Amino acid sequence: MTPRAFVPLLTALAALSMAACGSSSTPPTASSNVATATSPTAAATPTPAPATATPTATTTGSLTGTWSGSYTGSFSGSFTLTWTETGSSLSGSITLSPGGTESLTGTVSGSTIEFGAVGSEAITYNGTISGSSMSGSYQVQGAGSGNWSATQSS
Repeated sequence: MTPRAFVPLLTALAALSMAACGSSSTPPTASSNVATATSPTAAATPTPAPATATPTATTTGSLTGTWSGSYTGSFSGSFTLTWTETGSSLSGSITLSPGGTESLTGTVSGSTIEFGAVGSEAITYNGTISGSSMSGSYQVQGAGSGNWSATQSS
């Protein structure tokens, strides 16, 4: 293509460009640009569902009751949890085998559960709840870690 062939092309592009901007001699205002270029329609804006901080019977079910489970890793054995759930707080006891029965507290948020400090030991349990089962990992401060799982038995 010769340089002269570009002139009509450039002229056409400039005309299209000016037509798109409008023929007004005053520059467009920010509000006119926003209204035409970036305003979303009501149908295009999704409405998020409200978040809930505590589980309900429809998300995880009540954790109140007895849970039976096992743990493996640095330590292994079985356990029985007896929980009372009040809002996002858990209180109860854990019976470890081998071991004994100790008081226990924890928290639940949605499907996430955390509990620990079994007796004088700094043991933390983290996991997720799905219906009548839960599982996760445990950490014994300075002594090891592993996995655990439990199912609700009553």
